[in-house]
Amino acid sequence: MDNTWLLIVVTVLIFIVSLIYIALKRPASSTLSPKKASVLVIVGSGGHTKEILTLMSGLGEHYTPRYYVMATTDNMSEGKVHDFETKKSQGNSKNYEIHKIPRSREVKQSWITTVLSTLGATLVSFPLVFKLNPNIILCNGPGTCIPICIAGFFLKVLSLGKTQIIYVESVCRVQTLSMSARLLYYIADDMFVQWEGLRKRYPRCKYIGRLV
Repeated sequence: MDNTWLLIVVTVLIFIVSLIYIALKRPASSTLSPKKASVLVIVGSGGHTKEILTLMSGLGEHYTPRYYVMATTDNMSEGKVHDFETKKSQGNSKNYEIHKIPRSREVKQSWITTVLSTLGATLVSFPLVFKLNPNIILCNGPGTCIPICIAGFFLKVLSLGKTQIIYVESVCRVQTLSMSARLLYYIADDMFVQWEGLRKRYPRCKYIGRLV
């Protein structure tokens, strides 16, 4: 048991040192041209992908570079992102990157094993977010967004970046917030909902009407 705890402590220390190293070596996004803003987009699967790409279509070219983060098993979304960016960037692959992390929770996965898989995703998410240091994190609810947003939150709390977390709740959430939204309710800088009833029920939310 003592050896197990020693291994855990050493692992945590290595993880923390790695984050500090990455933070010192990463390109400072805040030093980019004031006309540009890097954005990290969390892509889910199915309806989440369609909604987030619809939102992205409304952003100007000054939101660059664009970092798309998705689950390692989400090959369908990867193809959709490439198709979207081919049209948006006119073939300029330098404007965007795709990164993959372990999925926090599979469909019908037990909550006990979800804790372990989420921890695994978090260990990958923190170094990635600290390295990219995006100006904006944009998400709309897939489970993959939880560790990424938490990493972005700590990046800002530790004064290593000025990341703004923007959460746009899915249009299918009419009466209650999704689990992801509830977990990030006090972490997101702005949480937008597409139904007036949600704003009344959750005061921190901002109603912006139907976007998608």
